Amino acid sequence: MFSSTEFSFVPQKRMALVVGGVLTAAVAFMGVSQAAEVTAKSVVSHYADIAEAVYGDSLVTAKILQTAVDKLVASPSQATLDAAREAWLAARVPYQQSEAYRFGNEIVDEWEGKVNAWPLDEGLIDYVDSSYGSESEDNGLYASNIIANAKLTINGESVDATHITPDLIASVLHEAESIEANVASGYHAIEFLLWGQDLHGTEAGAGERPFTDYSLENCSNGNCARRAEYLQAATQLLVSDLEEMAANWQADGGARASLTAQGAGAVSVIFTGMGSLSYGELAGERMKLGLLLHDPEEEHDCFSDNTHASHFYDALGIQNVYLGEYSRVDGSKLTGHSLYQLVRVKDSAIADELRLALADTQSAMQVLVDQAAAGQAFDQLIAEGNAEGNGYVQTAIDGLVAQTRSIERAAHVLSLDNVDIATSDSLDNVDAVFE
Repeated sequence: MFSSTEFSFVPQKRMALVVGGVLTAAVAFMGVSQAAEVTAKSVVSHYADIAEAVYGDSLVTAKILQTAVDKLVASPSQATLDAAREAWLAARVPYQQSEAYRFGNEIVDEWEGKVNAWPLDEGLIDYVDSSYGSESEDNGLYASNIIANAKLTINGESVDATHITPDLIASVLHEAESIEANVASGYHAIEFLLWGQDLHGTEAGAGERPFTDYSLENCSNGNCARRAEYLQAATQLLVSDLEEMAANWQADGGARASLTAQGAGAVSVIFTGMGSLSYGELAGERMKLGLLLHDPEEEHDCFSDNTHASHFYDALGIQNVYLGEYSRVDGSKLTGHSLYQLVRVKDSAIADELRLALADTQSAMQVLVDQAAAGQAFDQLIAEGNAEGNGYVQTAIDGLVAQTRSIERAAHVLSLDNVDIATSDSLDNVDAVFE
């Protein structure tokens, strides 16, 4: 473990260096003789080791975020708000690289909605602009504003929300009335509480919540004490949830044990996770849908305008799994037996085809990062009429689709017949998107 003073967020302008290092290592790795035979068992074991590391890093950075949030609440200022925002951005770096573990690993997929569910009807949590509206035919809690209301009615029953606690958020508020848009916990609830709504549409600008929303002496927008209580409770809950998943991948953890128990079949789980994140989730639901609708509400990190970075690290996580490499937040690097090596034993051409396809995708994702650094965030890139920006996004989508086809070919080389890659209407049934 290391303290918040020992950790620094990798600036977005350095993402190209991160990718370059991964690719250089991958190329050099091809010529290294292995001291031990690469087997399905050794690949699965190292895959679990990376999971333990990436969830461990997610926990470390969430605790740093918690410290920053506590400082914001104790002494609200622009400086402490900015520090909390930077800590949130830093916490996204390892977590997004974990998402390749979600699909196929049932324990992870069942848990994931607690920490990374989106999009959310933010009016459930706090005040919103009048343009948000006051009701929705799909969600009776659409504008309930928990922070402003200590008494709520959920499923016809009165709920006492006088004290906003992690347990209240987890057991009562999150996905209340079984509505997925009622996201009360996780990264995006915290993001909303730190940034507020992004009211700029497809123009430049992110959320602009003032630090005085947490000031007891100079409170803006009312209910500052309850807002602080919610923010701290949600952050504590995030830490607790990540503690659970980090433990799941330790030597005696349930996720590691469940995966290992599948024997050689665990390799199919790895391919399912890579392919499903690459195709159905990232290329489809997180990118193509927003591009088709030209809708900034379809941004993954829509309050902070951090979507380019989330997509970048999602894609990097897929590459990590294939190459068996992960760069930790403390600067160390984890390497070991990989899918790349396993596939290469059977068909070096297919193994290298997928490695290069992943590199091409990272290059396309880097363009999105570079555009954001130049002042054009993801919501601007997907804007209607922005042909150049739309093209950058489409190129990244095309890269993800192409690498998914290579993932399928690599799985075939290993004679895996139970790889189940998630699909998306945005890619496979576009007419349904507009129904």
